[in-house]
Amino acid sequence: MKSKELSLIAVTWPIFIEFGLHILMRTVDVFMLSQVSDDAVAAVGVSNQIVMMAVMVFQFVAMGSAVVVSQYLGAKQTNEIDRLVGSALGLNFVFGMVVSIGLVLFSTTLLQVFNLGAGLFEMAQSYLTIACAALVVQALLSVTAAIIQTHGFTRHTMLVALGMNVLNIIGNYLFIFGLFGVPKLGVTGVAISTATSQLIGLAVNLMILHKVVGVRLQWRSMIRWQRDHVAKVLRVGVPSAAVTLSYNANQFVTTMFISSLGAVMLTTKIYTQNIMLIVMILGISLARGTQIIVGHLVGAGEQEEAYTRVLRNLFYSIGITLFGVLILTFFRVPLLSLFTDSSEIISMGAALLLVGFLLEPARNFNVILEKSLQATGDAGYTMASSVLIMWLFSVPLTYFLGIYMGYGLYGIWAAFIIDEWARGLSLYVRWRNKGWKKKSLVQRGTVST
Repeated sequence: MKSKELSLIAVTWPIFIEFGLHILMRTVDVFMLSQVSDDAVAAVGVSNQIVMMAVMVFQFVAMGSAVVVSQYLGAKQTNEIDRLVGSALGLNFVFGMVVSIGLVLFSTTLLQVFNLGAGLFEMAQSYLTIACAALVVQALLSVTAAIIQTHGFTRHTMLVALGMNVLNIIGNYLFIFGLFGVPKLGVTGVAISTATSQLIGLAVNLMILHKVVGVRLQWRSMIRWQRDHVAKVLRVGVPSAAVTLSYNANQFVTTMFISSLGAVMLTTKIYTQNIMLIVMILGISLARGTQIIVGHLVGAGEQEEAYTRVLRNLFYSIGITLFGVLILTFFRVPLLSLFTDSSEIISMGAALLLVGFLLEPARNFNVILEKSLQATGDAGYTMASSVLIMWLFSVPLTYFLGIYMGYGLYGIWAAFIIDEWARGLSLYVRWRNKGWKKKSLVQRGTVST
């Protein structure tokens, strides 16, 4: 697919739906287990905290592979892609196996940190053992989906995600309620259902990768990795993963600050962020779509086109995000009322949702430029800028405004806004000065067939 043919909306809307479906998959597990017991929900919730941290480890290979493949596609060096995809799958398979085995072996130790009761601990361990054993599937799934999307076939991965959700729901019903003679396995059954739907999703994605995308996978390329390919993947993937891990650690520390303010503040934060989640996913999807387009353009040597396309997409994305915020804030009180009848939480949450007009465009601004710079190969700058601003400026500011000055959740939200704009403007300056032009991972050469 030619880089100029890639439309932001055409690439993005399936990614947006796919993101939502992946979140829905976890939510469905929790909702269906709530029909069994609160303990079952708690066991899965605790286990998923560990599982999701592990999934982040796999994303850096998927992210790096997607960027490198997009630049090869733009440069029309398609003869390199088969071997690159093989190296990426082999690399993430090894990571998946190491993480899976490690977590299975140390699942007891990890769960002991949460001080669970005996019954809860047993359920959590049962779920975690199966979920962790299946992490190698998740590792391969993340790479195949990212590479298929990079080729422009985002609707295919969306449909696979939809199919996985349907299979997961059917499996949950069978194992939770014991339909058609299937044994009632509760939490264990949910873990089996989720792992099975992911395995089938991986099989379908591999078929799409071969039949639709045209990638020819060979065992040799998955076992004997090309050093140059692995180096390029890691050059983008490791800094990108560092940004994600740093952001999540930042959110963990911030949650600790909010917890010290009391249960009402913490509950308000959780409800407010859950309501704004759809806008956040929209911004991430737009950024991912832009990243695919930029990778193609940079690989094709069309750097000026990439420069103007990002600025134009940034303008469109902020407009779309503001419209999303407008819709959610218009219904903010009824939406909060779905979660709670506490007038204090509703009042505070409604005020914070209004501030979304300042926060969400900044977040969108930040993530669009972050993904665009990563697509050019300039992932090192995004890592240094984001990590330094978060930990040397934003975290101290959060404590100062929210805790020391006593402004509570309002002060912490103000720090959120300043943090997003500070990181976003740092990346904007980098994009405007075009320092990323020297960071391309692929040199345009002869057209391959």
